[in-house]
Amino acid sequence: MSWYRTAIKTAVSTLALSISSLSVAVEPEKEELKFGFIKLTDMAPLAIAYEKQYFEDEGLYVTLEAQANWKVLLDRVITGELDGAHMLAGQPLGATIGFGTQAHIITAFSMDLNGNGITVSNDIWEEMKPHIPKRSDGKPVHPIKADYLKPVVDKYKAEGKPFKMGMVFPVSTHNYELRYWLAAGGIHPGYYAPAKGDTSGQIDADALLSVTPPPQMPATMEAGTIYGYCVGEPWNQQAVFKGIGVPVITDYEIWKDNPEKVFGVSKAWADKYPQTHIAVVKAMIRAAKWLDANNNANRPEAVKILSQPNYVGADYDVIANSMTGTFEYEKGDKREVPDFNVFFRHNATYPYYSDAIWYLTQMRRWGQIAEHKPDSWYMDIAKKVYRPDIYALAAKELIAEGKMAASDFPDFASETGFKAPQTEFIDGISYDGRKPNDYLSKFNIGLKAGDSLK
Repeated sequence: MSWYRTAIKTAVSTLALSISSLSVAVEPEKEELKFGFIKLTDMAPLAIAYEKQYFEDEGLYVTLEAQANWKVLLDRVITGELDGAHMLAGQPLGATIGFGTQAHIITAFSMDLNGNGITVSNDIWEEMKPHIPKRSDGKPVHPIKADYLKPVVDKYKAEGKPFKMGMVFPVSTHNYELRYWLAAGGIHPGYYAPAKGDTSGQIDADALLSVTPPPQMPATMEAGTIYGYCVGEPWNQQAVFKGIGVPVITDYEIWKDNPEKVFGVSKAWADKYPQTHIAVVKAMIRAAKWLDANNNANRPEAVKILSQPNYVGADYDVIANSMTGTFEYEKGDKREVPDFNVFFRHNATYPYYSDAIWYLTQMRRWGQIAEHKPDSWYMDIAKKVYRPDIYALAAKELIAEGKMAASDFPDFASETGFKAPQTEFIDGISYDGRKPNDYLSKFNIGLKAGDSLK
């Protein structure tokens, strides 16, 4: 029977070797990781993945570290001081095409939908109010359009006073949303002309936009340096709580279910640590699902976590005001906005090419992309930066492990990466990600195909 024992030993050795090989293949190449974030409520998937030990479930030992501003955060990802970070959706795109710091950054995970607002100072609000339609109860009709701000901006211009507003970064969602809202109301937000060395974004502007880090927005407005701003939460609600300003509109009302932040890593890092990257995405998908589970039932616990000083560090009530399905505009005017923060519903975590292309159209519209590009260029950049292939690998592992259901995700066999044409914008213009130049031609304010600011 020695031949039998030998055969069994050989079979067991082969099985052990194959199991060993399998485990090696799926173990993360790098276990100790440091991720950066800015103190905003939409960093929540990182905090929850850490606090609920989803990272540890994947064999990852993660440190989360708040960063001073978006530029520092991006620079530290590029240098490798950070393994990855909570990023503005436009940052991987801007870096990859060379607007600002040049580096190939990718994203395989969209962190959330919506989550921003536009706030004006009390003085500006009082000047806007006579132009805003009222409901029968005397409260403003929403959404509040920039049409009602235009007479105020025109008055400032006539008096020779610059009308100044803040946003968080030149390639931020906030910059593009504020510009979109202003332009829809006939207020020119200005052009960039990088080929001429002008990165102010204020050429031909009726309203002058400048960069202010998110946590400093309320104090900067209170000091009179800016008259309003576009920022993520909790810094709009903070203005309400401090009694220094009025949020006039959310980005949900500018573009319903717009993509907001992404998780970004350098292409070199992703190539070096592919299984680590998949493991990170798996943990964050689970965190996003937890945040939206059971009709947001976990949000109060999430707010308690985010209110800690090592995360957002704002008061519980300030964060809860938007995070739990409501949004307070003028003090005492709290309205239901159940999808103000979306982390998992509506396939929020999937990195759609059409989302990437929308940001690129706005870069072109305002001159950050100086010259006309064919539709194919937009598609090529989107595929270079947004990586649904990596997302799908992570999702399929979660399904195979029984941690998620196939129904939680898009149908990967048929998914193209393009959402159906979207129509719910403040100006009523529809957007089809497959036709970026056609989309750009629809705007009254903004660069068209033949325009250049050289």
